[in-house]
Amino acid sequence: MKFFNRTKHFGFIAGDDGTDYFVHSSGLKPGVSIDEGDKVSFEVVAGDRGPKAEKVEKTK
Repeated sequence: MKFFNRTKHFGFIAGDDGTDYFVHSSGLKPGVSIDEGDKVSFEVVAGDRGPKAEKVEKTK
């Protein structure tokens, strides 16, 4: 996780490919909470303003 703003419910993931992916709290798997620096896995979908992360979950 590059950063996540809990108040505004969104953030960005720095992908291994160098792309920043937008993530909204609605894109998190149920019960998942994320913080800056967490390693995550996700699916990429086309968002209104570029690539968006969905089904986000923490990895080890």
